[in-house]
Amino acid sequence: MDGTLTAGEALPSMRALAKELHLSVITVQRAYEDLTRDGFIETVSGKGSFVAAQNQEFIREERLREAEGLLQRAAELGRSHGIPLEKLTGILALFYEEGD
Repeated sequence: MDGTLTAGEALPSMRALAKELHLSVITVQRAYEDLTRDGFIETVSGKGSFVAAQNQEFIREERLREAEGLLQRAAELGRSHGIPLEKLTGILALFYEEGD
């Protein structure tokens, strides 16, 4: 397991992965169920589990949550040091537009 997976790639069976990682099959089953629920893997009855195409909505939500944390920190710094909101939003707009 080198950490590189591509869409459609077969995953090891739950039993094989549990044995390799020295985990309970139930633990691996729960992990596979969570990954299926979140759209990272697809399980085909009788065929196994496969890497799903990236769940773009999930990834977008994670990035939004990360950005919210950073913006919250910027707002706290701005408030505590008397930086006007307009100045902060102007800086954010400048950084955002520079990326184009």
